[in-house]
This record gives sequence, C-alpha cells and structure tokens, in this order.
Amino acid sequence: MTAPTIREETLSKERLRLWLRMLRVTRQVEAALRERLRVEFDSTLPRFDVMAALFREREGLKMNELSKRLRVSNGNVTGIVDRLADDGLVERIAIEGDRRATRVRLTPNGCDAFSMMAEAHQGWVNELLDGVDEQDAHHIGELLHRLPTDTGARQQ
Repeated sequence: MTAPTIREETLSKERLRLWLRMLRVTRQVEAALRERLRVEFDSTLPRFDVMAALFREREGLKMNELSKRLRVSNGNVTGIVDRLADDGLVERIAIEGDRRATRVRLTPNGCDAFSMMAEAHQGWVNELLDGVDEQDAHHIGELLHRLPTDTGARQQ
C-alpha cells in the first residue's frame, strides 16, 4: 500500500471539513425545528415525520412499512402512533386476512394538523437557510446528489 499524495491528503482533509460543516449545520437546523415544533404545536420531530409519511400515503401504511420508511424500529413507531391515535390524529384499520397487521392513516383532523405544521415547517426552513439563494440551493442540492446514499456502496 502506497502513502497518499499531498493532493490526496489535502482532498481528504477538505472532505472531512465539509462533513463536519454539514453535520454542524444539520444539527443546528434540526435543533431549531425541534424547538419550534415543541413551542408552536406541542409536537416533536419524530411525530412530524410519522405524520409526513402518512400524509404522503393517504390510504395509510402498515406499521412495518412506516418503520421502514422512517428507518426506525417498530417499537419507536408504535409509541408515536399510540400517542397520535390518542390525540385523534391517526386511526388504525384492520387488514382483512391478517389479524396481526394494521394499517395506519391520518384522520381528517390529522391531515389538517399536519398541513398547518408542514406550512410552518417550510417557512422555518426557509428562514433558517436565509443566506442561501435559489441558485445556490439548487447547486448545493445537485452536489449532494453526487454523494453515495448506500453506506456500503463505496466500501472496499
């Protein structure tokens, strides 16, 4: 194995700096969104994420499908869905022929509540990224699309 060249070492350090910057910005934006959801809607980011997934799938999702979409355990989703159901924002629907599985979907109140949160969320993100114009946002997005999304894709 040969030692990295100066150029390779410089590139590696720049990529590490980029990662740390992206991580810092992501954490700051996420913390602000969590706080605003808590204060303005008495909600949490995981709750918002569950509602967003269900809003996109109006017919609802099986619990295991919801877990896969959100990349969290069934137990985490179950707790969130239980609280959303208690608040009348989601409903569970039995799946014919499978007594163990249920489909979860937003109620009309859940759709209304999510629509209000989503509108506010979009405004907050817009505000938090105020220093990035439309062209830069598009360019940064395009650059980020170049990165691998499968963590095993580039392992050697």
